[in-house]
Amino acid sequence: MTDAPFPKLIAVGGVCATGIFRVATVPPLPAKALANRMCRIADGMAVSAACAFARLGGRAAVWARVGDDADGTFIRDSLAAEGLDVSGLRMVPGGRSSQATVIVDEQGQRLVVPFHDPDLDAGTDWLPLDMLEGAGMVHCDVRWPAGAEAALQAARLRGIPTMLDGDVGPPEILRRLVPLADYAVFSDAGLLACTGTSDVPAALRAVAAAHAGHVGASCGPDGYFWVEGSDIHHVPAPAIAAVDTLAAGDVFHGALALAILEGQPIAAAVRLACTAATLKCGHFGGRLGCPTRAEVEAVLTTAS
Repeated sequence: MTDAPFPKLIAVGGVCATGIFRVATVPPLPAKALANRMCRIADGMAVSAACAFARLGGRAAVWARVGDDADGTFIRDSLAAEGLDVSGLRMVPGGRSSQATVIVDEQGQRLVVPFHDPDLDAGTDWLPLDMLEGAGMVHCDVRWPAGAEAALQAARLRGIPTMLDGDVGPPEILRRLVPLADYAVFSDAGLLACTGTSDVPAALRAVAAAHAGHVGASCGPDGYFWVEGSDIHHVPAPAIAAVDTLAAGDVFHGALALAILEGQPIAAAVRLACTAATLKCGHFGGRLGCPTRAEVEAVLTTAS
């Protein structure tokens, strides 16, 4: 690790006001299921990664769009309460903030139903690109492609490392954004969407053949796979009885970004990220279940 304190991440992407409901099981339709737990949070893929980055020891800022409605205010205040810099959160006049409902069953699996207002202004001319000064990394998801593209290009011009959360999205969007990222970190489902193959090693090699940076995929309980030269490397995820898998991949991204900026070798960074993501799955509440750095280090020390 380097001696530089508190590395900074700028996260760019979609953000929702999300209600999470836990049920015993999701019955076939038509049906009614009574929730035994619930919470309401502000989340999103890059945003949740930023929350994890901050909880694990970094500093993070969010660039995203919300409406100037009650949900937008809730999102802004919730993220500020997590210690994130929300000065780059734009409240669009007359806009409607994104919302999501998530149903989590007793095995920790989830059904996510998001709504994003298609009329919410997608323009990027307001992005505070001057805030890139001093940033250690820019991390983007695929839910706001124009914003991701603008931020990734601006970061590259300034020599700032970039990471893309290659989750499920239109293949043309993934193929447009992946070349702009120094670290192309897919989910297994996103890798399938991008390449059309479910063979993870083959898909990673296909992407890496046209990509000069890091290419990897987070595959849930199967851990993380990445390409080095002609070889596929793998770090398994620790075993856990999952309570809630929502945001596990986002926690992985935030932890991986932090470890990279701390100067950890990629294998060590992946082990830290896999451990953080796995520990998150032991807690209900999406990103709220992100562990502390001390909890992650305790598991890593025991495993070594």
